[in-house]
Amino acid sequence: MPGTLASTSAEEILLAFAAAVRHAGVKVTADRSRSFVDAVSHLSMEHRDEVFWAGRATLCAAPEELDAYQRTFDSWFAPAHVGGGRPQGTPATVQAAALTEDDGGAGAGADAGEALQVIASRRELLRHRDVATLDDEDRELLNQMFSELPVTMPSRPGRRLRTSRHGRIDRVRTLREQLRRGGEPGPLKFAGAPRRTRRVVWLVDVSGSMAPYADSLLRLAHRVLQEAPAQVEVFTLGTRLTRVTAALRQRDIEDALALAGRTVPDWQGGTRLGEVLRAFNDRWGQRAVARNAVVIIASDGWERGRPDLLARQAERLHHVARSVIWANPHRGKDGYQPVQQGIKAVLPHVDAFVAGHSMKSFEELLGVMGHA
Repeated sequence: MPGTLASTSAEEILLAFAAAVRHAGVKVTADRSRSFVDAVSHLSMEHRDEVFWAGRATLCAAPEELDAYQRTFDSWFAPAHVGGGRPQGTPATVQAAALTEDDGGAGAGADAGEALQVIASRRELLRHRDVATLDDEDRELLNQMFSELPVTMPSRPGRRLRTSRHGRIDRVRTLREQLRRGGEPGPLKFAGAPRRTRRVVWLVDVSGSMAPYADSLLRLAHRVLQEAPAQVEVFTLGTRLTRVTAALRQRDIEDALALAGRTVPDWQGGTRLGEVLRAFNDRWGQRAVARNAVVIIASDGWERGRPDLLARQAERLHHVARSVIWANPHRGKDGYQPVQQGIKAVLPHVDAFVAGHSMKSFEELLGVMGHA
């Protein structure tokens, strides 16, 4: 006879997983989430493959959504974090007990609920951890969470008006409609400008002082680039400027970072932000790459060159770009004060000065980008 979920916490975890699937790009509605929970409550399983197929059957509605669902499931119910192995031919199945209550599986259901609770709690804790303090195991789990980050691209109104139900009155179409009616008054015609995705430019500092954060920031840039490949550009900053957009267009993040690492010649080197920013302005800023774009500079602001040069180049960029966002990994730490010469020089010329040291701060950074 069908059972019920072992605990409210297990139901909350399943609903949280459904929300993560929605953030990954699958069009999950509230009805589908409830159907998923109901389906799991009717299962008596000892492996996670039954949870997988229940979710795939209830949360996914199109073939193009299956990859996103698979990635999210693997990151949420990773076998490396709860023990067990992956049976041949089954997706991410590990030794787990039922989430149902019956005579033979009450204890098993509790064990599964506890295992899922541990994973969910660990993920929530990792959202607030400084990425520079993570060990290899925590960093591996954190890296899987980047694919779940919700990305809202900034937009701008298009130049050409199109027929719309709202907006301003389209006088030409309205008059033509009245002429077609022989001069009889008719309904007003409206026109509006459709929204277009605004270009986003990432400038990621890969100098020695940014070494603990550069990998995560490039993963974040990769996540945004995958959302809008034609509207995102990524550069690295150090002793020179390097364009890594082509490398990060690789779908697999590990392949993309490996290719970017071979492309960047000054990884973990020094920092000459003023000179590198001048090179960007001269070559890319005036050539429509940064014009009216949202520019995100991820750097701690340590400058070996002249702060006055950095200030002038930041001002140049601010005049060209739609918005300049500076993400500093130290911004979110207790007691931080912007005393570095580089940060003090650029603060008057940035629109937002945000943190960039944890998954939670990355989510907030994407929110600022989307509403720029």
